Order: sequence, then C-alpha cells, then structure tokens
Amino acid sequence: MVRFGIIGTNTITERFLEAASTLTDFKLTAVYSRTEERAKQFAEKHGAEFIYTNLEHMAASEELDAVYIASPNSLHSEQAILMMNHGKHVLCEKPIASNSKQLQDMLDAAAANQVVLMEAMKSTLLPGFAKIQEELPKLGTVRKYNVNYCQYSSRYDAYKEGKVLNAFKPEFSNGSLMDIGVYCIYPMVVLFGQPENIKATSVMLNSGVDGEGSIVLQYKEMEGVITYSKITNSYLPSEIQGEEGSMVIDHISTPGKVQIHYRQGETETISEVSNEPAMKYEAAEFIRLVQSGELESPVNSHHHSSVTMAIMDTVRRQIGLVYPADR
Repeated sequence: MVRFGIIGTNTITERFLEAASTLTDFKLTAVYSRTEERAKQFAEKHGAEFIYTNLEHMAASEELDAVYIASPNSLHSEQAILMMNHGKHVLCEKPIASNSKQLQDMLDAAAANQVVLMEAMKSTLLPGFAKIQEELPKLGTVRKYNVNYCQYSSRYDAYKEGKVLNAFKPEFSNGSLMDIGVYCIYPMVVLFGQPENIKATSVMLNSGVDGEGSIVLQYKEMEGVITYSKITNSYLPSEIQGEEGSMVIDHISTPGKVQIHYRQGETETISEVSNEPAMKYEAAEFIRLVQSGELESPVNSHHHSSVTMAIMDTVRRQIGLVYPADR
C-alpha cells in the first residue's frame, strides 16, 4: 500500500482520485489546502484521515509515502522539492515545472533523496499510446508528425468579459503551450527524441500568456508540425506519416481510435481501447516504481520530461512568453 497526500483540491485532483482509487495499492491519507475548511471538506469527501494547511508539516508527516501535486504550474518545483527533501515520492502534474532550471532542481532533489519523481503525463502511459509505439514500424520511414490539439477553454468566456482566471495568468506559468501544447510535444519526444531545430509562432493575449500557437520541429529525416489552442476548437485528428503508410489518431491526448492507411490502399485498425479511467495508468506506473525501488519511469522518464521542457523553453523565447518564475 502506498499512502498518498494530495496538493491541489481541484477538478484534475478529483479525476486522479477517481482513477487511482480503483487500484488496490493506493490509499489517500492526507489533503493539503490553504484553508482548513476546504481541506476538511475535500478530505471527508474522499476518505482522507489527515488534513494540512502548512506544507512543511505535511512534508514532515509520517502518515504519507508519496504526494500527488496538482497545484498551479508555478508552484510545482518548490512544492516537489520540499516533499522530496523529506523523503516523499512525487507524482507531479504536467507540465512538471515552469522551465528547465526548475526541473533540473527537482531532478537534483530526487537524486539526492533517492525518491521517485514522475511527470503525470497520462497520454504516454495509456494502452492506446503503447499500441502506437508497437505499430509505428509499419509506417516505414517516418517523415512527418502532424499533431493537433485545440480545445476552447471554459475559462476563456470569462477572460473575454474582463475576468482573468488562473488559466490565463502568467504568474501561474499558464497559457496554451503549458496547458495544451505539452500534450502534443511529450508524445513526440517519446517517439522520436529531441529535434534539431524549432520554429514557433503564437497569438498572444493581453494578460501576457499565449492563446494558441504552432510549432515546426526539424529532425534529421522528418519534421514535426504541432498546432494547439485554448481559444478555438478543432475537430481534426492527428497523423504520423510514413513512406509506407499514415497512422491517423483520433485524440493525441487520449488515443482511442487509431488506424493505419497503407500506401497501397488498405486500412488497418490498431485501436487499443480501454474502459478504465485514463489517469489510472499513470497512478499504477508511479505506484509500481515506488514499490519496486525504481527511481524513474522508462516512459515518463526524466530525460523525456527534460527534452519536452527544453522545447517549451525555446518556444517561449521565440514567442516572447516570459513568466515571473523565469526571473
């Protein structure tokens, strides 16, 4: 049994707990919130015995082995390092940090304390993504990774009315790239590694974050073309194009229906559909690491997180997106 504490009492945490509670080795024991009332309310709802309004006290607690962090992006690094310095394993929501410097500080803390640190990127641990990896050689030489994820934010209407919520605030290291674009970049890094060249454009909002953007990433024998948005919807699938065929993926963030269209005209469905909650697989992988004594996931690895963060740093430099966390 791995005893968890949670930092962040929001919708994503609700989804995580719904998924993780289906695992026999998961136990929620502690909840942190800035207010005692919110901590009590959340703990009672989810059956946690302990509540904290002080992160130092939570980090020092003997009542938990690991922490799931789903606080604003700008707080991830500081909170994760505090927990790891007290011997706690950390599963941290994506993006794992605000920038590469913060991430390196987190990796140093994980190594120094010999604890697990894993980015909670759900998509690359889903059965559908594993199937994509397995069947990729059928495409022959891959020439293009053409991925699209555009989702109109439920908070954008408030933004247009003059109310800037956290999703569009630079002080929380937010915006379209960090919230949506990372879902496109991380799978590319897992499949193809680090690109040689990056060119990015974006539509910037008056609040100081990006509303949408596009990235062209050059590899030795192929290119990646990524489009993402929080201010428009898209209904197009994503596609990996090879010389022998193209793989069409319904949703890059949660691959469900996946088909290969071969150059000769045949079509093969390679979908690996799961009825389990999507976040169950990241929780299961993290618990496996803690129980086995392994310090990082081979899929959601420190290297993959570092390359992804370095790409996002480059994109932000090119589009002029600066966070207080960068200073």
